[in-house]
Amino acid sequence: MERIFFALLLLCGSTAASADEVQVAVAANFAAPMQRIAADFEEDTGNKAALSFGATGQFYAQIRNGAPFDLLLAADDKTPEKLDREGLTVKGSRFTYAIGSLALWSAKPDLVDARGNVLTKGSFGHLAVANPKLAPYGVAAMQTLAKLGLLDQLHSRIVLGENIGQTYQFVATGNAELGFVALSQVIEDGKLRSGSAWIVPAAMHAPIRQDAVILKNGKKSAAAEALLKYLKSAKAIAVIKSYGYAVE
Repeated sequence: MERIFFALLLLCGSTAASADEVQVAVAANFAAPMQRIAADFEEDTGNKAALSFGATGQFYAQIRNGAPFDLLLAADDKTPEKLDREGLTVKGSRFTYAIGSLALWSAKPDLVDARGNVLTKGSFGHLAVANPKLAPYGVAAMQTLAKLGLLDQLHSRIVLGENIGQTYQFVATGNAELGFVALSQVIEDGKLRSGSAWIVPAAMHAPIRQDAVILKNGKKSAAAEALLKYLKSAKAIAVIKSYGYAVE
């Protein structure tokens, strides 16, 4: 009995020793799916993912200034590529983990129609958009307004969110009647959680390819490599798709 007890004790100690924590910078639009994936990752591997959410542009500046992130899940493909060129990543680790969709959303159930015609009717005071200097979804929103020929007309009504998370909060709290958000913020398991929305056709803006990359700080992190691999697993992909993303 003692031998069995000590064998189990050694096994538990070995498992705990092999478990690790990875520091992950996550684009705000991917917060909900990543929280689910991180929970599954810890349950399946024993490794823990410590998540920080924010704007990709802000993460870029922080990483350049030595922020101790091991892994970046960006809202675009340009930022990880730029970090690659600057020697701040593990070469060959970058890949597209999701392709995002943009949505015009209101917390009010009947405000946004299925074609986004509300933008031309003018039955709103404020339109929330993520800061295009920091957030790729903000760039996509501005491109959409330009494609519709509404950029100048609606310029005075636009309120900028620091990132797509804050932009969502502007609309959810009623500070803006509607706003351009990530589709993943307003649907779950393929269903709109609340309010009303128009899913912006992909042709209205440049593709929102979201890349992940291991950063220089995570070069020797087994947990960083494990999480990058886990993002490509069937289980993680199912979660990603359930929030309206496409995958390659």
